[in-house]
Amino acid sequence: MNYYIIIPAHNEEAFLADTLTSVLRQSLLPKKVIIVNDNSDDGTEGVIDEFMKLSPIFETVEHSSSEDHLPGSKVIKAFYKGLEQLDTDYDFLVKLDADCILPDNYFERLAYVFKGNPKVGIAGGFAHEKDEEGRWKLNHPMNKDHVRGAFKAYSKSCFEAIGGLKHAMGWDTVDELLARYHDYEIHTDPKLKVKHLRPTGKAYDQKAKLLQGKAMY
Repeated sequence: MNYYIIIPAHNEEAFLADTLTSVLRQSLLPKKVIIVNDNSDDGTEGVIDEFMKLSPIFETVEHSSSEDHLPGSKVIKAFYKGLEQLDTDYDFLVKLDADCILPDNYFERLAYVFKGNPKVGIAGGFAHEKDEEGRWKLNHPMNKDHVRGAFKAYSKSCFEAIGGLKHAMGWDTVDELLARYHDYEIHTDPKLKVKHLRPTGKAYDQKAKLLQGKAMY
């Protein structure tokens, strides 16, 4: 199966190389990876350049959004900037954060799921984060049938049916509600353990936290 990955990246110098290395190690490589350099003022651009030299699957596009780290709107705007660079010749589409390390068989297993069950519209693994003792532990304080927004894969038909991703906090819950409304299933695979290098919400400021509360309400 063919798939594309879009990676929004804002000041991800510390994590991006690990993420892109894990993409390069995939047993089923993506057709193309678009890294959206979103207003970075650290060494993110240099990391992107190095990986573009390593493999032709990597491409980049510049994007200038607000400097505020607002969950939802900022990352989705960057995602759509990357989507503009792609055609529609794919079987599934991936939105991936720039601070995740994927297991080597991550997309091979997802391709198997999408191909084997056309009713699956969204699929993914589970986030694991380091505890205080440096051990990787499952961090999934929500229903087990939810795929975290940091590493979501959408079948082409599902992505089109739900009208893409919404520019709002809570987009990664809305997409699943819409998917179910259109009779798609959500598939989670506990064997796919994604190492999430930066705990969720660590970079959120007070304004972002207020928006998070509003979205939950």
